Amino acid sequence: MSRKNSSSPLPGFGLSLGISLSYVGLIVMIPLGGLVISAFRMSFGDFLAAAVRDPRVLASYRVSFGSALAAAVINAFFGFIVAWVLVRYRFPGRRFLDALVDIPFALPTAVSGIALTTLYASTGWIGRFLAPAGIQVAYARPGIVLALIVVGLPFTVRTLQPALQELDREVEEAAMSLGASSPKTFLRVTLPTLMPAVLTGFSLALARGIGEFGSVYFIAGNLPMRTEIAPLLIVMKLEQYDYQGATAIGVVMLLVSFLLLLAVNILQWLSRRSTL
Repeated sequence: MSRKNSSSPLPGFGLSLGISLSYVGLIVMIPLGGLVISAFRMSFGDFLAAAVRDPRVLASYRVSFGSALAAAVINAFFGFIVAWVLVRYRFPGRRFLDALVDIPFALPTAVSGIALTTLYASTGWIGRFLAPAGIQVAYARPGIVLALIVVGLPFTVRTLQPALQELDREVEEAAMSLGASSPKTFLRVTLPTLMPAVLTGFSLALARGIGEFGSVYFIAGNLPMRTEIAPLLIVMKLEQYDYQGATAIGVVMLLVSFLLLLAVNILQWLSRRSTL
């Protein structure tokens, strides 16, 4: 009995793998490899002086990583709520709300920063009501976190939506039919199933926030030791032709970002094992 070979209009595995590796190598691996190689051309003392011992650089790390972490945590919480509402409920204006989530993807980040500064400056539409209470958003750390929340929210929502759509509602109904309350069903059944997607959205928002520049530049005020972010220092050193200093800061940010994402991936793996 003859057996027909199934044909596919797409390239085979070998060609597809080769194209994929070549593309990722050209776009990601070669630039990052060039950055690391440039750092190795520096002496260890020069690297420490440029990237570790400078108080201004250390302060920029704290602002960048601390603000990105805070924004990612907030986005993970509220992004979960937004995704839940969009998937579980039907209401007038739902499609409009769903479209609004994608605006930060299409909007230039500099425009987001200008808009937020206009709103939250001490003379802005919202900032004028916060200033009498001593609350400063623009040109302070809260403004940086706010800008990172805006650019990172779509990552958490769009990551959680497919997971919520694929979630088996019958499992929740079975738990409630056995006497479990709604909060207990959510905490014991729904949330553990969705936790890998929550962590994925968190890691994407975190990675986006660490490297963000455009929206933060306008609302931060860029005060040294207070609201200056590490990407801004890299740009400043490049403008001053201090390529070694820019490279050293870039390598430190690359290393810390890799460690943070590795930690999140380990948590995802542990979460998936606990749900099996």
